[in-house]
Formats: sequence, structure tokens, C-alpha cells
Amino acid sequence: MAGDVVRRCSDRRLSRSMHYCRVMSNNPVTEEQVRPTVQSVDRAAAILEILARNGETGVTELAAELGVHKSTAFRLVAALEQRDLVEQHAGRGKYRLGTGILRLAGATTSRLDLVQESRDVSRRLALRTGETVNIAVLSDGAALYMDQVAGSSALQPHNWVGQRIPLHATSNGKILLSSMERTEVARQVPTLRSYTANTITTLDGLMRELDQVRTWGHAVAIDELEVGLTAIAAAIRNTRGEVVASMSISGPTFRLDARRVPQMADAVMGAAHEVSRRLGWSG
Repeated sequence: MAGDVVRRCSDRRLSRSMHYCRVMSNNPVTEEQVRPTVQSVDRAAAILEILARNGETGVTELAAELGVHKSTAFRLVAALEQRDLVEQHAGRGKYRLGTGILRLAGATTSRLDLVQESRDVSRRLALRTGETVNIAVLSDGAALYMDQVAGSSALQPHNWVGQRIPLHATSNGKILLSSMERTEVARQVPTLRSYTANTITTLDGLMRELDQVRTWGHAVAIDELEVGLTAIAAAIRNTRGEVVASMSISGPTFRLDARRVPQMADAVMGAAHEVSRRLGWSG
């Protein structure tokens, strides 16, 4: 029974991998081509789990536990060592988890800290303004929404949590780009897709907008991603003053009109500053 479950799980992973390869390439992909890669990933992950459990383990023991030849285990460990995910104890010759694990865990922890430290501030901001409050971070050329608190005016707010949205057409995205040089902005946003008649579609136009963002201390997007949607955002900074996230207020354009935008900008800048202080920024 256990073997059948493992085989079914492996088959599902293999099917997904083959589908991905077919999408990304015009060449046909066979099961024989994909299966070794899937097995290698599974075995590398198993090595990390073994080292996490045992502390230190030699290649011979790893090979025995994985059920593979010692040379196979050594190649897997060597690949993980190149990424600093494992390291060899100089005196004993055994392997243990490396500092690369701390780097990966730190990235996850920092995002969890961000959500935890911003939640109460977001709730107060949503209560004060009546509008929806979002927290976003940079993720592979997009703004990834980490948290959302709906305000009293939002009857059925769209849930953005977990979604990745374009950087150039949103207030959160503009904040996340605001500390970057032109070359980095171009790398993050190689194509400026048009979503509405108000979307910025040239790099020069985007850089002028980012200059204003730095001057004002906040970003505004009116009908740029969706007609009828307005958002105002400000930067959340870490202990070094780096922009690590963005906090925004969003709502219908008819409600966030020219009269309310300055008020909302002051409110979101104050809230983002408070979150920044909670994360250790003293500026």
C-alpha cells in the first residue's frame, strides 16, 4: 500500500514536469528524459531532510538511507554543497546543513515577520479610512500580495493575497521600483503592457513617474490596472532603510477622488512608517 502511494505521487510529479517541458519547448519530451531529473530533485530534498534530522551524516550512510550507490549520493551532496545548502565538517568528513539554508529560511522568516508586524497597523488603517489595505513585496518581476485587510466601505473586496500583479501599473509596484536604477527597472519590467488607457507603457514615462514617487514619498495609480480602481501606496523599509515592501490603500475611483487622495496618502505614509519602525528602521 505505501509503495503504491509513493508511486502515485511520483507519477503525478512526473506528469506535471512533462507538461511543463512540453509547454516550454517545441521538442517532444519523453518520460525517460524527465524521470531522472525528478528523482534527483526528490533525492536532494531527502538528503536535506536526513541532515536536518541527524545533524551530521556521511556519504555512505546517506547512500544507504536513500537506497542508491555511494557515487550517486556523492554527486547529489556535491551539487548541494555548491549552493551552500550543505557543508562538510573538516575534521570528520561528514556533511551537515550549510549556511545557504539560513539564507532561504531568512527570506521566508522576513516575510512572515512583515505580515505579523504589519497586521495591526493595517487593521487600524482600514478602520480609519474605510478602504482596503494591502501589503506587497517584490517577487520575480511582479508585486506579490502578502496580506490584505478589508475596510468597512469594501462590500465584496477582491482578494489579492497570493496574487502577483504588474509593477508598472500599480501603486505598490511603483513603490517597489522606486529605489532602483534605470537598468534594474528595465530588468524587472522588460515589457510595459497596457491594461487601460492610463497605463504607463514606456520606460521613460515610468522613470519620470518614479522620480515623482521619490519626491512625494508615495505612489498613486488611478485607473491604470483597472478602470475604476485607484490605489495609493508608501514604502516599508528594513533596518538598513531599504524598501522591502509596500503598503497601499485601494478602492473605487469615484470614492478615492482628487479630494481624498492627499488625505489617503498621508494616512498610508504614516502607517508604512510605523511598520518600518517595527521592522527596525530608525529613519
